[in-house]
Amino acid sequence: MKVAILQLSFNDNDDKNARISRVENIIQDIQPTDLILLPETWNIGYYSFERYMDESETLEGETVTRLSALAKKNGTYIFSGTFIERVGDKLYNTAVLLDPKGNISGSYSKIHLFGIGSEERKYLSAGEKITVVDTEFGKIGLSICYDLRFPELHRSMSAQGAEIILSCAAWGYPRVENWLILNQSRAIENQCFYMTCGCAGTDHGKQYIGRSMAVDPWGNIVASAGEQETILKFEIDPKQVTKAREQLSFLRDRVITF
Repeated sequence: MKVAILQLSFNDNDDKNARISRVENIIQDIQPTDLILLPETWNIGYYSFERYMDESETLEGETVTRLSALAKKNGTYIFSGTFIERVGDKLYNTAVLLDPKGNISGSYSKIHLFGIGSEERKYLSAGEKITVVDTEFGKIGLSICYDLRFPELHRSMSAQGAEIILSCAAWGYPRVENWLILNQSRAIENQCFYMTCGCAGTDHGKQYIGRSMAVDPWGNIVASAGEQETILKFEIDPKQVTKAREQLSFLRDRVITF
């Protein structure tokens, strides 16, 4: 399975159309791939809280529509990263997984909203449902940034059969060590591939840590980035998940459940 993680950096002054156009060009340049990951709120910037309402979209909006066309044209899955989704009078931090035909395989709205130095809780509503999607590469679960700190969410996904979990983030300094350890922990405890696409650069004066990565079911880092804009390209074998779970059966051996 060929994967590309697009750890992107943008200028605060870039408008949404310019950001989407840039992503379109990058995706065209990195083919062929089976799966592409984008960061959290990359189309307007996580800290652009003042833009959340005006730049919000439905699932049929500009961001998903243009990414859908790219997925179909290139025959690849695209994990959209997040955009601000508008549902009635509520806003959500939402990601979708697009299949190689350009269809939405699944959508997920961030359940755990971040409230430390962030206005996310002020503007957004929390999602309520866990998302695990059937694909030709196995079952894929969807997660977003702060969710990383909540093992219960990820265990629920693995209980639903998730073999790969995708996440996107706008993770800021100084919590680098937390990020590194938690990515590996979520992979190890769920015996899955855990792949995260983070933002790079600065946003409204806030520094992102970058550090996008892919971790295998044993906790080994398959690919990783620093803090600068980077495109990670690598391959994984989803069959490693089955092998890991057969060799060490602790998911089946659990006694305490909630």
